[in-house]
Amino acid sequence: MQGKVALVTGASRSIGAAIAKRLAADGASGAITYHASKDKADAVVGAIVAAGGQALAIQADAGNPEAVRAAVSQIAATFGKLDILVNNAGISVLGAPEEIAFADFQRILAVNVTGVFVATQEALRHMGQGGRIIQIGSSMVQYAAFATASAYTLSKGAVAGFTRGLVRDLGPRGITVNTAHPGPTDSDMNPADGPVADFVKPSIAVGRYGSGEGIAAAVAYLASPQAAFVSGAELLVDGGFTA
Repeated sequence: MQGKVALVTGASRSIGAAIAKRLAADGASGAITYHASKDKADAVVGAIVAAGGQALAIQADAGNPEAVRAAVSQIAATFGKLDILVNNAGISVLGAPEEIAFADFQRILAVNVTGVFVATQEALRHMGQGGRIIQIGSSMVQYAAFATASAYTLSKGAVAGFTRGLVRDLGPRGITVNTAHPGPTDSDMNPADGPVADFVKPSIAVGRYGSGEGIAAAVAYLASPQAAFVSGAELLVDGGFTA
C-alpha cells in the first residue's frame, strides 16, 4: 500500500487502533479520528511513527457531521488525496427496545449511520480510481445472538444496506465498497471477560473471542490491490459464530 492514504474513524483504541496500525505497517499513510481519548489516539500515532510510518490524529465526534466533514477535508488537504476510508467508529447502547431512551437511539444513529454516510460522502470528493471504502459492521446483522441489542443491530443493518447501494454507484468509478462483520471480538465495547461473554463464547466455533489484529488483517486485504475485484462482499470475521 505504499503511496496510499487512509483514514480510519474511531481508531484510538481496540479494533480501530489495530486497523490503523496494520494499514500503516502495509505502507499506507494517513489519519485516525477520535472523540474523547486524545491520549490513546496520540499513542496509536506514536506507535505508527515509531515503526516508520506517517500518521496524524484528528479530534472528530463521528456523530457530528460538521466535525466529520472537517476531518476528511483535513486529511485530503494534508496528503493531497484519500485512497482508503475505513468507517470503524461506532457505539452500542443495550436495552429492551421499549426501555431505550430516545436520545440514546438518536445517538446510535448519529454515530453508526449518519457518521458513516457523511464520512463516505466527503471522502468521495477526494477519492479516485482504485479507491477503497470498508465498513465495519457486526455479525449481529447475520445472527442476533442475544437480546437487548436491537437498536445497535438496526444501525449496523443500515450500514450493510448502504454498502450494497454504494457498490452500484461507485463501481463505474473503480472504487470498491465492502463490509467486514466482526464476531465477538475482545475490545473495550465487548471484552472477552465482559457481561455477555459467558453465553456468547460457547457459540463461537473456534472456542475463543477474536482480536483486533484479526479484524485488521481482513480489512487490510479488502484495502489492498489484491481485492480489486471484490466489491459488495460481507466478510464475516467471527470464528464460525454465525455458521
